[in-house]
Amino acid sequence: MRIVQLANAYNPTSGGLRTVVDAFGRGYVAAGHDRVLVIPGRRHAREEGASGLVVTFPGVPVSGGYRVIPRFGPVRELLEDLAPDSVEVSDKATLAAAGPWARQRGVGSVLISHERLDAVAAARFPRAWRTGNRVLRPALHRRSRGLAAGFDAIVVASAFAGREFAGTPAPLWQIPLGVDLDTFRPRPERPGPGAEGPWRLVYSGRLSAEKNPMVAVATVRALIAAGHPARLDVYGTGARRDHLERAAAGLPIAFHGHVADRAELAARIAGADVVLAPGPAETFGLSVLEALACGTPVVTADTGGAGELLAPGAGLAAAPTGAAFAAAVTTMMTWPGPERRAAARSRAQEYPWPRAIASMLALHSQIRGLTARAEAR
Repeated sequence: MRIVQLANAYNPTSGGLRTVVDAFGRGYVAAGHDRVLVIPGRRHAREEGASGLVVTFPGVPVSGGYRVIPRFGPVRELLEDLAPDSVEVSDKATLAAAGPWARQRGVGSVLISHERLDAVAAARFPRAWRTGNRVLRPALHRRSRGLAAGFDAIVVASAFAGREFAGTPAPLWQIPLGVDLDTFRPRPERPGPGAEGPWRLVYSGRLSAEKNPMVAVATVRALIAAGHPARLDVYGTGARRDHLERAAAGLPIAFHGHVADRAELAARIAGADVVLAPGPAETFGLSVLEALACGTPVVTADTGGAGELLAPGAGLAAAPTGAAFAAAVTTMMTWPGPERRAAARSRAQEYPWPRAIASMLALHSQIRGLTARAEAR
């Protein structure tokens, strides 16, 4: 089976989306399928590698350092040439046109919903959303309904993500994502904090408005004000970094930028006491799952889908404010360290990548069969 993956906003620092697309792609190739990846870049390129053919189209820069393929036309020509059995789209913008294209040609089509449009709009433009959501919410729902109508299946990773498509016509598959349990693992040699040592906190993710990283800074401020010594290490980059550094002035917070080496990032997460994940609109929370795999418990926002990953003893969901997150950290630090670390790791072990890949391959096979039967009629 030839599966063509189409993804906008895919670059070396694109975090969760790239992790998901690459993990699925490697899994397809390992299972004996032909995988082609189509992404935006600076210039046109074709490169054959161990994980299949990668085709890059010139992309237009957008916010956050990402690029977007501006027109579907060149991609359509490529698809005509490739003659895929199934297309897998990780985009709700220009590349979503691949769904209707596939339907017209009897090709299976899957949309992976990496973000929920209404939740992202509310997180990125809170003032506009508060004043205009009565108009914006129905408009975004119509957009989601239109997207769903163009595909044979929609894949979501959480119940929260699935609610975007309530009442839409396409079959909805809830397929939880996975984590690399070998790279993201506990480090037994990690020494525990001394009686006088600070609580070690980590934020790992994009420094953008929708990820709400200012809550991590506010958490440290609230902990110190309450007499709890704490320090925060921030791993990631984004448009809000300068603003965050100004807000963190005078606080024990270190900004390390993007860490490309996944093993190094895993080791740093494993060395923390608690990971902070304040994003209010997460449709899954790969960074949460990676922290749990490292044996590090997590405080997540009590909105979005990341809280669905938590289990008793592995973390807490709290309102995305500094005070609420600080209270959750304080509670979690009263839990015995070995027990909370074991609970975190145990929860992550329920999400191996091979299970997610097998589910996706089953979906691709099913929609391929449906389109083949439709053509036969």
